Amino acid sequence: MSATSSKRRPGVRPAIAVTVGEPAGIGPEISIRAAWARRHEVNCVLLGDAAFLAMTAGDIDPDIKLSALSLMAVRNGGLPHFGPDRITVIDVPLDAHVVPGKLDKENGRAVLATLDASIEGIQAGWFEAVVTAPLQKSTINDAGVKFSGHTEYYAEKTGTPQVVMMLAGPQALGGEQLRVALATTHLPLKDVSAALTQDGLAQILDIIDADLRNKFGIAAPRILVCGLNPHAGEGGYLGREEIDIITPAIQAAQARGIAAAGPYPADTLFQPKYLQDADCVLAMYHDQGLPVLKYATFGNGVNITLGLPLIRTSVDHGTALDLAARGPGLSKADSGSMEQAISAALAMANNSLDNKK
Repeated sequence: MSATSSKRRPGVRPAIAVTVGEPAGIGPEISIRAAWARRHEVNCVLLGDAAFLAMTAGDIDPDIKLSALSLMAVRNGGLPHFGPDRITVIDVPLDAHVVPGKLDKENGRAVLATLDASIEGIQAGWFEAVVTAPLQKSTINDAGVKFSGHTEYYAEKTGTPQVVMMLAGPQALGGEQLRVALATTHLPLKDVSAALTQDGLAQILDIIDADLRNKFGIAAPRILVCGLNPHAGEGGYLGREEIDIITPAIQAAQARGIAAAGPYPADTLFQPKYLQDADCVLAMYHDQGLPVLKYATFGNGVNITLGLPLIRTSVDHGTALDLAARGPGLSKADSGSMEQAISAALAMANNSLDNKK
């Protein structure tokens, strides 16, 4: 499976799949708002229940027009390219009526079906990238399907043994873009140290370097690596992970031609004087790097899965059930992160396309 289609028809907007996420959350609303806002530059194809999305669009703005297609029709005839006066929807029906703000496990499998349709669409060449709205993990698990998140699901379904979670966004700490990748993701803090290995960090650095080159168009990526312990271990007095695991992995990466440096104390690394010389920071665990990034970029941040044989971006927030409970068009949900995710996916698709020429 390639990360993007090798050709585009002249004059046709690139097509990107947008899975609308948990139907009881703000995902459907922000997906519609963002797709409509960016409709002149990209053909955002919504994957979700067509009737529900049409109702939601009408509540947001009566001028928003949707055109629904069945998944079978697209399989048989390909994806039609409508103009920017409407949003294309591939119908993935829900199993239960949606009450905004209230979760229903009966719709858990339908949410997963939108992810499956996005993967199918990439494989079939309908889409150049996938953007995902937030979903509720508990709803899917309550539906009887073991599910730990988008990242893991796309990795499993594409047969990808190692992926890397990275968040990115414009920032006020110096430089044009702040990117933070994670060596571990959704783990209890007590399990992080045992999850770090030289080989694992080596694979992560390889993936970051390759995707920054191929999908971000950065010719010589510079990666700054955080230590695990306070003060990066204080020479071994506060832990030996830096000495035994992190430093050897960095040195091995350098020997492979990767511009990685560190380990640096995380409490001092996130300063303009360091970040201005970095294309990405690799943090060792979730709450080491993401609080800084979200403070600097929240509302405009983008979640990106590196290492997949496809381009996948997402928002940097959750389902916001409390906002959704106000009702479509009344929640005033901010679609800024979704718009940024669409723009990031389009830019990555363009870079991938350029690298194939």
